Amino acid sequence: MSNKLKLGIPKGSLENATIDLFKKAGFHIQSSSRSYFPVIDDPEIECMLIRAQEMARYVEDGVLDAGLTGFDWIQESGAKVVKIADLVYSKQSFGKVRWVLAVPEASPVKTVKDLEGKIIATELVEATKKYLRKNGVKAKVEFSWGATEVKPPDLADAIVEVTETGSSLRANKLRIVEELFTSNTQLVANKAAAADAWKSQKLADIKMLLEGAIAALGKVGLMLNVERKNLDTVLKILPALKNPTISPLAKDEWVAVNTILDETTVRTIIPRLKQAGASGIVEYPLNKIIE
Repeated sequence: MSNKLKLGIPKGSLENATIDLFKKAGFHIQSSSRSYFPVIDDPEIECMLIRAQEMARYVEDGVLDAGLTGFDWIQESGAKVVKIADLVYSKQSFGKVRWVLAVPEASPVKTVKDLEGKIIATELVEATKKYLRKNGVKAKVEFSWGATEVKPPDLADAIVEVTETGSSLRANKLRIVEELFTSNTQLVANKAAAADAWKSQKLADIKMLLEGAIAALGKVGLMLNVERKNLDTVLKILPALKNPTISPLAKDEWVAVNTILDETTVRTIIPRLKQAGASGIVEYPLNKIIE
């Protein structure tokens, strides 16, 4: 094997979020609607855009050494791949997505058992069939090519659909009956790549940087100066990731404090820090947090 990692980037809803994540991790990827081969500024990586639904199969077959795709699509394809990393990010949020069974608001269906002999539309056909077998329910599962939320009640009795916030389901007057499972993006490789010393190390490096970028999402760094007499008061205000870093300054009676906190808390904490005697307060963005 040559020292070049063939990496699949998910095309579609996860594409922009993935490229943004790689940028925070230190990799700049340039994609074009006219090409399936994005340019990356790492000469040891060769990227290819592949639909998340097909990624695991191409990785398993060796077309790609590794790729990013959802746990859901790995389960759906049945592909035998090696999990390198769990990466909890999605197109809208930093959390996992949910695959749910949903029906029209006016439907009498209360549980999956009520769908015996009914029609369920979904893009996740095999996983839905497995879910029905687990619950002892016989129903017709139809593949949905898109716009699944509009299928009930005329074209299907229920749907199995992915959701992050549930807003699209509510907008289409659907209610959730049960949750099948949650899913998140995974970095996976085929067995040959995972067993290759160079590619295995390259994947480990990518994993560390991507996990560091995810750890930094929604967080900022904060630096400030404070007199030692006010230090305890300031430290009580700061919700640190760990213990804040405290460094001496040229004037013995002053110290510098450096910490990490959730971005959403900054607007309330900074005024309180100022009132407690802090000065020279600097907020700065974070790309990665490596533990």
